[in-house]
Parts: sequence; structure tokens; C-alpha cells
Amino acid sequence: MERCDLLVIGAGVVGLTAARAFARRHPGQRVVVLDKEPEVGRHASGRNSGVLHAGFYYDADSLKARFSRDGNRALADYCEEHALPLRRCGKLVVPRDAAELPALDALAARGANGVRLEAVSAEEAQRIEPRVRAHERALWSPDTAVVSPQAVCAQLARELGELGVTLRTSTPFRGRDGEAVLAGDDRIEAGAVLNCAGAFADRVAAGWGAGEAYQLVPFRGLYLLADPATASLACCVYPVPPSDMPFLGVHLTVTVEGTVKIGPTATPARWREDYGGLAGLRWRDVAEQLRIQPRLLRRNALFRRHAVSELSKRSAWVLVREASRLVDGLPALRSWKWGRPGIRAQLVERASGALVGDFVVERAERSLHVLNAVSPAFTCSLPFAEHLVDLLEAA
Repeated sequence: MERCDLLVIGAGVVGLTAARAFARRHPGQRVVVLDKEPEVGRHASGRNSGVLHAGFYYDADSLKARFSRDGNRALADYCEEHALPLRRCGKLVVPRDAAELPALDALAARGANGVRLEAVSAEEAQRIEPRVRAHERALWSPDTAVVSPQAVCAQLARELGELGVTLRTSTPFRGRDGEAVLAGDDRIEAGAVLNCAGAFADRVAAGWGAGEAYQLVPFRGLYLLADPATASLACCVYPVPPSDMPFLGVHLTVTVEGTVKIGPTATPARWREDYGGLAGLRWRDVAEQLRIQPRLLRRNALFRRHAVSELSKRSAWVLVREASRLVDGLPALRSWKWGRPGIRAQLVERASGALVGDFVVERAERSLHVLNAVSPAFTCSLPFAEHLVDLLEAA
């Protein structure tokens, strides 16, 4: 029987930063991090857009608002400290017509949450990015930045090694047997368990009787990447987001290398790791979504409208057309190629069918379960990790 003080399940950015925060606070205590993949950050974290959001999209009293504001600064500082790729490009949020101006003004009001956010005229927006198309005015977020998610996760893994944390990849969580956690072929007895299993966090939580009020719906996000020789942008350009769904709409982002990306989409996925083809196919997951999604389509009009609207976005032509409403002069369709898709592990309330907007963390017997850590969890990861350790210490 292997023993440790803290067992973290999941080596995405939330699990890695939480293990780091705990090890820094409790030197000498043994921390073990498990992941079923051969390397860290293989799923949502490594497929992330890399945008460090400033924190003005979210209600001021939400965990997302608090942690994205602080996380934006903390993760940018972390990248500078460790010489990781960082581009402080900023972001323009632009209305496409007069109907979007009230929602833009509502976003501007959220900037009072300690986030730098500037209202600019359409002409001022074009001085920032000459090709942007803004109806009357726009919002400028100077603190939005982009990083390399893979580089961040790799550095966190290196730091965990320096802190004495045991990182066990290719070691899936297989369940509980009394007080022991079954990890691969081994048994581990932990003083506390922190579940950061992302798209499988609800399955892990079920072993402790947690998360019963929720179910999970995966959303598949597709990106288009421009040929670097044909497209460039000075900053990220986003539309005014819909107020009734937790997605930001089709937008243009800049990578740390300067490549322009369009996306992501947010289409209900067929299974939890539905990255394309039959990769990651689990028939149990398919059967699960065949039960959940048709019921959501009947019960939740917003989900139904969103699912229908997303169907057309499987077309590259449609994505480029949507992006062209934000920026003039995008290159022809032949200059774009599909990038790696990602999965958003979206929690849904069983009773109401509502999509959960904020982070959800549940406590159970000697364990803590991060059930909903969707975007901007990457941005939020460093302060969110400290919050999780606070909760572990308060148990």
C-alpha cells in the first residue's frame, strides 16, 4: 500500500497548479499527482487557446471574475519569471450592429471589478487594429494576453519535480476500495484526495458520492488556423458575447507565434474525448450522451437554439464568414486549415437542465471535487489553486 498526504487526480493545469500550491505551503508532505495520459496537459489544458482573459465577462461576485482578474496577472508574471512565451497583445470586443450596443455597455460596467477596460470609438479601435469592424464603439482590454499552454504545463511539471511531488503519468484512476484509491495497478491511501479530472471529474466524484446534482455534456471546439504568410492581427478580436449561454462566440485570437486563429465552435460532442474520427471513443460515453442531449434539446430552449446554430459552424466557409463580420481583409478560404479540436467539459444541472456558468467544487469524505472548471480555468489556475488548498486546509 502506497501512502501520501495529498493525492491529486488529473494533471491538467488545475491539478498541476493545485499540487504546486499545496507542496509550497506544506514542504515535507508527500504529494502524488495521477494522470491516465503519458504526459501532462493532454486534454483541455493543452488544447486551450492560450488566451489570458482579463475578467470582465463574468458577474462580479462569481469565482470566475475574481480568479480571472488575479490569474491574468499571476500567470503572465509566471511566464515572464520562467521565460515562457508571452504576447501582451490586448483584446478588442466589437459590436457588429446597433442591437449589440446595450450588451457592450453592460460588459463595460463589469470593468468596475478592478479590471482595466477602456471604451473606445470605432476610429480609436481601428488605430489599435486597422482592419477591425466596430459599430460606433468598442471595448479595449489592454491586459488580455496569450501564452503557450503546452509550455506552461511543461514548466509546472518541472517545478513539481523540484518540489518533490511525485507525478505518475499513464496511471488511470480506477476507483476506490475502502480507504484506498486504485491507481493503475496500485493502491494508494491518501490523507486527502483532490479530484481535478476534467471531463471525467463527475465519474471520479461518484466514487465519493459527490456531484449527484449534475451531469456532464462535452462541447467540441474547432479552430481554423491561418497561413502565417497571409494573415496577422495586432490584437485578439471578439464579438459581444451572448448573454444567455456560457460561450463567447466565434472570435479571432493571436497565438504567441503570431498565427491568427478563428474559433472555437461549441458543438455538443458525441463522447467525452470526441476529437475527431474514432479517437477516444467509449461506447459508454456515447450511450450517456444519447440519453442526456435529446432530453436537453426538449427541455432547454437555449441549448436547443445553440445546438442548431452550431451545426453550420462545422463549415470552414461559415467560420471565415462569421469572422469577417469582425475584421476586414481576411485571406481566402484556401489559406486556412483546421487546428486541433478541444473539449469543454460543461456541467449541467440535472433538475433544471441549465448549463452551469461558474466553477463548482464539492466536498466529500476526505476529498474535494472540482466538477466544473471550464473557460477561463486556464487563466484562473494559479489563484484558483490557492483557493482549493484553502478548502483542503479547512476540511
